[in-house]
Amino acid sequence: MSHRHLSSEERFAIEQLLLYGCGYREIGRRLKRHHSTIQREVARNGSNHGVYVGARGERLASERRCRRRHRRRWDHLPLRDYVRRGLGQDWSPEQIVGRLWRDHPRAPQMRIAHETIYRWVYRNAADGGTLHTHLRRRHRKRRKQGRYGAGRGLIANRISIHDRPAIVGTRRRHGDWEGDMVEGKRGSGGVVTLVERKSRFITAAKLSGKSAAPMAARIAALLQHLPRPWRRTLTLDNGKEFAAFKRIENDTGIAVFFADPYAAWQRGTNENTNGLLRQYLPKGVDMRTVSQRRLASALETINHRPRKCLGYKTPIEVLKAHLHGAIG
Repeated sequence: MSHRHLSSEERFAIEQLLLYGCGYREIGRRLKRHHSTIQREVARNGSNHGVYVGARGERLASERRCRRRHRRRWDHLPLRDYVRRGLGQDWSPEQIVGRLWRDHPRAPQMRIAHETIYRWVYRNAADGGTLHTHLRRRHRKRRKQGRYGAGRGLIANRISIHDRPAIVGTRRRHGDWEGDMVEGKRGSGGVVTLVERKSRFITAAKLSGKSAAPMAARIAALLQHLPRPWRRTLTLDNGKEFAAFKRIENDTGIAVFFADPYAAWQRGTNENTNGLLRQYLPKGVDMRTVSQRRLASALETINHRPRKCLGYKTPIEVLKAHLHGAIG
């Protein structure tokens, strides 16, 4: 069994599986964790009413890890300037922390926890500052997290994620994608997003509605220009806008699979990356006013941002290293 700290994705999965009535042993088996790890997590980070919420557990765990005299860090001017520059480029606090290790490997005074940066940002917002405008969702303070959304029927002839090749879950190869739709103001359309699981590279295109045929055509257009080894699998949710998935398979040769209902964590890469895109296309935005240039600029910023899961390389760096310049 692993001795790593639980990740945010695992905490979200625990929340969902508890809602389905799974016991600690069953959850541990699915997450490849010891059941006592799950039990301790729920006991430590659950509410007084016996309800466990993954986002709350992640927040409490982060706060415990980062309890320190952070004002001393703020008084170190080079560190403070580095953090401000990183935020100015729309880097997340975690990305700033990771990049600090790469840029200043032998400077212990240039060390900080990402939670400390959040504290600085929220304190700055309370004092009338604008650092929070560079966070993904631009919140002035922490917000309570709600529960995952409503139910959907299953698409006919869908192939379950449980029949997907096991190698996809290991991220040992390129060419496995996750897809979703980011919606704007009601009736204004949205953006279909595709994220490559290993490199975290995102590509996207605008849509005027949620009809299945245009959705399939747009996804096929995004994938067709890729080399064949980069078109292996695509994992989608159960939205009816993906009902014409057979056209995607026929036009691109990619194999399409569907996640379980109410299991957003099975497409965690796409869910997380959509959150990054929301910084530039916030909820409620009228998608008719979003130009292709604005969308392309947002994608470029995200793809050139260092990522913790990539050892603080950028998705475009990882992609170019393996694609040998086939995609610019």
